[in-house]
This record gives sequence, structure tokens and C-alpha cells, in this order.
Amino acid sequence: MQKKLLGEERRTMLLDLLKESREPLTGSELAAKANVSRQVIVGDITLLKARNEPILATSQGYLYMPTTAPAALAERIIACSHGPGDTEEELNLLVDHGVTVRDVRIEHPVYGDLTASIMVSNRREVKQFMEKIKTTNAGYLSELTEGIHLHTISAPSEKALDEAEEAMMAARFLIEQ
Repeated sequence: MQKKLLGEERRTMLLDLLKESREPLTGSELAAKANVSRQVIVGDITLLKARNEPILATSQGYLYMPTTAPAALAERIIACSHGPGDTEEELNLLVDHGVTVRDVRIEHPVYGDLTASIMVSNRREVKQFMEKIKTTNAGYLSELTEGIHLHTISAPSEKALDEAEEAMMAARFLIEQ
């Protein structure tokens, strides 16, 4: 029987696992390693975030995002509009141009700006994101705003962002400015 890790010892182990991993780790994976429930892990991650640890919750799991990036990335925000049925096509179009879709943001009439991390960079991650939406029966943030939303996108170069934006315009996913 595996020893159940307690409190600070468990949070230290979680932080070490996240720092060492290049891939997102799910709450269930972390729970199994610490011999606790997934809900305990959710609480631990919340406490670590409160200590300003750069942990990002994505649809694929938790990522440790160090403050100093190894290479400077070009980044911009794009304004989009489409129905829920076009989400997978939109994300695939962006990642096929070498772009990472970092988040989705909407302006809600009651809550103001709402942002959710997406962090997809390739078709495999888009597929995982879409499967998670389907299996959890979750809605898209953009459904709250009749399809209007923003994405923060990043890429190794401005040229890649320009090409992705042109493709989004051709697909009629961008809101013309």
C-alpha cells in the first residue's frame, strides 16, 4: 500500500512533478502519485497558485509555466465570431499555421471579461480539447456572446501570426476591423 502524502510534503512533490514535466499532468495522474483524491489535488493547486506559483490549468491538465520563456514569441489578440460547430475547424486552422492558441476571452454583460486557458499547439491537442468538451458536456464561452470571442495567439514569428490571421479571414472566422 502506497503512503498517503500529507500537506506541504504533497504540495512540494506536486510542484516538482509539474516543473519536471513537459506535458500537462491531469489532476487524476497527480492524485494517483500522491495517493489522494483528485479534489485534494485541486485544493493543493489552488494553494500553490495563491503562492504565485506559475501553474496553468488547461483542458489537458496542469502545466508549470516558468516566468522566463526560453525564446521570445510573437503574440497578438484576434477577434473571432462563429458558431460552436466551427470551433474545431478554427483551432485546427490556427495550429496548422504553427500558432499556439493560448486562451479564449469573452465580455460577459454581468461578469465582465471572462478568460479560459486553452493552450493548444497541434492537432492532437485540439482533438483532446474537443473530446474534453464533448465528454464533460461543457459549453463554449463564446456561446454566451453569440459566437463573438477573442483568442490570444502566439507563434515563433510575426509572419506565422500574419499567415494564420489571413487564413482565419479567408475562413470568415475573423471579425473585420
